[in-house]
Amino acid sequence: MSSLLIRNIYCLWQTDPDNSRQIVKGADMATVPNLENAWLLIEGDRIHSFGLESDPDVPTNAAQVIDAKGKMVLPAWCDSHTHIVYAGSRESEFVDRIKGLSYEEIA
Repeated sequence: MSSLLIRNIYCLWQTDPDNSRQIVKGADMATVPNLENAWLLIEGDRIHSFGLESDPDVPTNAAQVIDAKGKMVLPAWCDSHTHIVYAGSRESEFVDRIKGLSYEEIA
């Protein structure tokens, strides 16, 4: 299995060392967990572990090492799209689409 170690990461985003954020909603969405001066180990196609460069157990035997000094790393999946909140019914739009109207014509 191949391994990749990314070291000296300026900021490692979306990392939660204590795994305390199982569900993120409400005011918690304003905070993005991160580590500064971090490392990230990938084995195969999965994140194996991560931590601070100051930790005594930083891995040293990876097949490939990247020095990410001054760089940010976002290893987690991030769904960045959003929708405007709409509380009305859209059932008539469904019928219009069946009749062949475009979204522009419906709007």
